[in-house]
Amino acid sequence: MDLSYILNELGEERSQYFNAMAPPIVQTSNFAFRKVEDLGAAFADEMSSYLYSRGINPTVDILRKKLAALDGAEDALVFNSGAAAIFAAVLANVKAGDHIVSVKKPYTWAEKMFNVILPRFGVSTTYVDGTVTENFATALQPNTSLIYLESPNSWTYAMQDLKAVSELARSRNIITICDNSYCTPVYQRPVELGIDISLQSATKYIGGHSDVVAGVISGSKAMMKKIFDSEYLNIGSGIQPFNAWLLIRGLRTLPARLNQVTDTTSRVLAYLKQHPKVEEVLFPLDPAFPQYELAKSQMSGACGLMTFVYKTDRREEIVRFCESLQHIFMAVSWGGHESLVIPKCAGIHPTHFRPELKEHRMIRLYVGLESADYLIADMEQAFSGFSG
Repeated sequence: MDLSYILNELGEERSQYFNAMAPPIVQTSNFAFRKVEDLGAAFADEMSSYLYSRGINPTVDILRKKLAALDGAEDALVFNSGAAAIFAAVLANVKAGDHIVSVKKPYTWAEKMFNVILPRFGVSTTYVDGTVTENFATALQPNTSLIYLESPNSWTYAMQDLKAVSELARSRNIITICDNSYCTPVYQRPVELGIDISLQSATKYIGGHSDVVAGVISGSKAMMKKIFDSEYLNIGSGIQPFNAWLLIRGLRTLPARLNQVTDTTSRVLAYLKQHPKVEEVLFPLDPAFPQYELAKSQMSGACGLMTFVYKTDRREEIVRFCESLQHIFMAVSWGGHESLVIPKCAGIHPTHFRPELKEHRMIRLYVGLESADYLIADMEQAFSGFSG
């Protein structure tokens, strides 16, 4: 299906709403019925009709169709945050006594679910280095029901061979979930590589304007129906119509934004790689990246997120650099119009800072929609604060 058609036309029955180019925000909690039989049918299958906006809503439906098509999936569900999407996708596919294999150091709220919430119900998790496919096979137990992936992750960009892991999982009837937030479906499509559930934070590139929080899962109709009928409706974490409309608006410019970010990223990457205060730069499509060949084989591009290791033995030098930036903001997340940094040491108590550990000296940089010269000049003046 053509990308332009998905973003500009799919799901939009304009003749039903006055031929308006932008779809309406159907800001309603409830839907009325003329016939008892129709109301009964809605009770029987809430995913097939409009009954109550906790479940299906016309504005959200347009978004679901577009996001499923982008992923090459049969269907999609949209949540009010990426964390909610993770929670529902995982919870729907485990039961008491089950075992999960997850990549090590997954997204914070996935790890919290694995370490704090699921153990209350007898569900255990084994963490593995996902860069080696054999590690998944070694970690499997007779009660393993789920493999959780994050490819690439959002700090070191460690990847998994999605096709190989999905084949292993399917041979054991194990469900796979992959967090695809880094790439978006434009640059990587896990479902087409055999993954059961593709997951992403739509807060980032899908929204693109830092004004909405949302999460998406996509997969087969059967899987989405299973999650909708249980966790989606029961938890009540579906996205609201206005936020769905904001995501539809964000989708209109998604390719243009990704192209701009990609072009700027290449120049910023080149600048950082030659800077004397930078020890190393991590970026999946840099030929120096350890998994470069795998990145090329399953990703068609990479966006604006990279990590560099500051060459210093002083925490205060990293702090001074980040606090000296005038146009690059210090904040979490990524994918919006604004460029961002976040130093790893912000989450490490100053007394625990160890400069011999590269991880402690990492700074994650997101390249936004500003010009490359504008961003490079800002970093240059921040670096110049410590010239020695």
